[in-house]
Amino acid sequence: MTSPLERFYSVIPAGGIGSRLWPLSRADAPKFLHDLTGSGSTLLRATWDRLAPLSGEQRIMVVTGRAHRAAVETQLPDLADHNVVLESDPRDSSAAIGLAAAILVNREPDVIIGSFAADHVIRGDRLFRAAVTQAVATADAGYITAIGIQPTEPAIGFGYIHSGSPLDITGAESALLVDSFVEKPNLATAKKYVSGGAHLWNAGMFISRADVLLEELKRNQPELHAGLVELASVWDDPATRGPAVDRIWPTLTKIAIDYSVAEPAAAAGRLAVVPGHFDWDDVGDFASLAKLNSGGRKTDLAILGENARVLSDASSGIVVSQSNRVISLIGVKDIVVVDTPDALLVTTSANAQRVKSVVDALKLSGRDDVL
Repeated sequence: MTSPLERFYSVIPAGGIGSRLWPLSRADAPKFLHDLTGSGSTLLRATWDRLAPLSGEQRIMVVTGRAHRAAVETQLPDLADHNVVLESDPRDSSAAIGLAAAILVNREPDVIIGSFAADHVIRGDRLFRAAVTQAVATADAGYITAIGIQPTEPAIGFGYIHSGSPLDITGAESALLVDSFVEKPNLATAKKYVSGGAHLWNAGMFISRADVLLEELKRNQPELHAGLVELASVWDDPATRGPAVDRIWPTLTKIAIDYSVAEPAAAAGRLAVVPGHFDWDDVGDFASLAKLNSGGRKTDLAILGENARVLSDASSGIVVSQSNRVISLIGVKDIVVVDTPDALLVTTSANAQRVKSVVDALKLSGRDDVL
């Protein structure tokens, strides 16, 4: 049994609907509440199980929407009530992670926090624990620390971290200074990154002393920082929390933590990265989901759904079935079929990223009933 890491607190931001996985993922049943791997666990539950040995069950905080509280608490019965942070509406990752940091630093001034998305798939728990352990040591030395994933292909759907020189930190032999963050590249650029060996995928995992993260946020987004600190100052008093949330939360700037903290910290030499050698997937679209469930074999057809009734002849791709309909595929390659009681999606793996535009179109047309 692994002993929890000293002073470490895990934070799980559980937000977003995963619009590229519509109509499977929806506002009332977002991506993190689905079992997308056939393991029997939702992505949220798998995230909890992965983090519990590292921080202890009583030191895991979940930041989620008010509408998802019941589902989250059903999935995570051991989640402490004071570690449930509810957002009245989504304000992006800076607000979610920044508020968690501000609350926790009030409770424990020298706390080290790690933020891990609720809807990613990770395999190789021993390698994951090794990376987090090194990242905690690096954070304790004063760096905001990312865990970067060793690329296995020239992916264009991820941001990249350009790593630099090694850091001499006890307990973090793999830690590197970060030269820069790079936005999602085109294919030619991604191929150069992978062949060059100095770029890692940005997996959105950040480990830092809470006070260091808040100081970086204050430098770059002072108004956002001030609002979060004011909220945190009354958070643990239920009588004052509600009115403060209603007044302050809607005013908070919507900005990803990559832009408010990680990029400026990298430019100032305050960001480090620990390479992760475990299998990681953000399951960003149905092409990723197909790959995840077919072992990477493009000739296979992945089938998800408890009572799926699928007939296939010389076809590949993925079928997700939540209805009782028989789905028959004949001679189609890299197809995506998602069949739910009130919506049907048919596309191809190559066009999987474009599913978000369907969601945007449905919003504009007022068809919220299927979102």
